[in-house]
Amino acid sequence: MSDDVLVVAEHRRGSLRDVSFELVTVGRELADETGGDLHVAVVSGDVDAHAESLNVEGVDVVHTVAVGEEFNHDVYLQAAVALDEALAPRYLLAPNSVNGLDYAPAVAGALDRPLVPDAVALSHDDGLTATRELYGSKVESTVRVEAERAVATVRGGEWPAAEGPGEAAVEAFELEVDESLVRSRVTGFVETATGDVDIADADVLVSVGRGIGEEENLELVERLADAMGATLSASRPIVDSGWLPKNRQVGQSGKVVTPDVYLAVGISGAVQHVAGMKGADTIVAINTDPNAPIFDIADYGVVADLFDVVPALIDALEAE
Repeated sequence: MSDDVLVVAEHRRGSLRDVSFELVTVGRELADETGGDLHVAVVSGDVDAHAESLNVEGVDVVHTVAVGEEFNHDVYLQAAVALDEALAPRYLLAPNSVNGLDYAPAVAGALDRPLVPDAVALSHDDGLTATRELYGSKVESTVRVEAERAVATVRGGEWPAAEGPGEAAVEAFELEVDESLVRSRVTGFVETATGDVDIADADVLVSVGRGIGEEENLELVERLADAMGATLSASRPIVDSGWLPKNRQVGQSGKVVTPDVYLAVGISGAVQHVAGMKGADTIVAINTDPNAPIFDIADYGVVADLFDVVPALIDALEAE
């Protein structure tokens, strides 16, 4: 066993996902604590292009595994196990995503290692300590792993994405896939209706909650979003009422967002909503209740009626 950390990057339809670079950040932190190197593996797809993108500050080695084009459970399982056997890392990290949760448990089982899913914090001090959130993010639990080696999946949006040019060695990893163990194939993709925007890509979000009162009042917040050049999002009650589509929902049952600015208008800050937006760089809240939970995480707060504040903001922005 080495003191190294191995991260398995994720890509979909030809594009690396943001969580891959967040994994680099947490992987580098762990490697610094173990005293080892950080290895990043990219499996399938355009591995050379992905390796170039993943060669960021903090990465010691990028391993390219050129097998297939799209994610496949059986291929990723074989690749991760083979990489683990060759590198003998102390910890193997994967995203807590649909794909990561597909293969990571199988990898842990094949390697006879404990699996720590959905970690929001990881540290090493003579062993792995992980923080997980339970009961809809109402409770944090600390898990101490007694085994020397472990597999963990990491929640997206909890660490900043690694950036800056790196000096990693890029090495091709030869894997002879056992085709008899590959029991599924990707034969195509069917596009689903995802709505007009992806709020996860927005730099600035204006998010509206039940404090808006009536559906017709949404127009006011829409005007504010337009004046700010922002994207409109919402808390679950707004979506449940049918006032905005599901693709606009922020929160545990919606989307996790990490914009530069998140302006919460009439949102109390229930834990399920906070779980989806607490990673924003700057959080601004407008609410009449000075004890609203949203103010516990807000960088700036305005205790006032949104129907007084929002029109004033619009007038100021439109006057510029």
